[in-house]
Amino acid sequence: MIIIKNYQNMNRYTFGAIDIGSNAIRLLINYVEEYKKETEFKKAAFVRVPIRLGDDVFTDGYISDSKAYALSSALEAFSALLQTFQVNDYRAYATSAMREAKNGMNIVKTISQNSGIQIEIIDGNVEANTIYAAGGLNKVLDKSKTYLYVDVGGGSTEIVVYAKGRQITARSFKLGTVRFLCNAVEPQETGNLIEWLTDITTLYTPVGIIGSGGNINKAHKLLDKKSKETIRTEELLSLYQQLYSLSVEERMESLHLNENRADVIVPALYIFTTIAQICKTEIFIVPKLGLVDGIIRQLYANHSTNH
Repeated sequence: MIIIKNYQNMNRYTFGAIDIGSNAIRLLINYVEEYKKETEFKKAAFVRVPIRLGDDVFTDGYISDSKAYALSSALEAFSALLQTFQVNDYRAYATSAMREAKNGMNIVKTISQNSGIQIEIIDGNVEANTIYAAGGLNKVLDKSKTYLYVDVGGGSTEIVVYAKGRQITARSFKLGTVRFLCNAVEPQETGNLIEWLTDITTLYTPVGIIGSGGNINKAHKLLDKKSKETIRTEELLSLYQQLYSLSVEERMESLHLNENRADVIVPALYIFTTIAQICKTEIFIVPKLGLVDGIIRQLYANHSTNH
């Protein structure tokens, strides 16, 4: 049966979300269409630019002039797209690299002057809660069980414990893909991760990991998984070992990975599989939602509350 929607009784809003990460920056523009019985979120535009702010920050503590210029130029382009799509509202979040950069606030002010985009520098807990707001986790969580939500970024890894369908606790660790590539990971931070996860496993016995980020999404695709199909930990470990044995050039050639994905995917899978092994979890669930999706949902929720 074909369902014909009544577009005359439909309200449409347009929202924009910007994620300024340590590895890449992303812009998502979504249409939100309200019908009588449902609300649909439709992607209007998505842009990803691999600027890698973390390259500078995790080695020198500053964002270099060249990367600051690249970031400002990209956000001027994003600003033009937001205006072209006539968004009702937008939000721009910056995470680990901008948090740690000694000149981060100066760059935020310059970008505001050049593009008009107001950037909020957020902590790991806000980041995790925003991604949860994307809503996809409710569809994969068994409320009788405990899960770890793990988002591996360029500069940090956010872990949230969900039990009985709600957030129990969360923590952010300075363990990220770009940070590993820059040899800027403090040994103590790995120890902190192991200690915390050991305690969490003893208290809650998580049954699976909900993986977030571009690298786990790419791993899902490389393993030829269907949309809602889970990844077994042993499969992810095997893929990690395969990729680790190849050079960046070989990963690009044999697996058709982009240059800006071919290097970061290995430390990402190392982090994911390490967490799984410590917690003795056997499955990964990959809803393919990220920070920008959560921002869109929050913007719509705020809009609905105020109207």
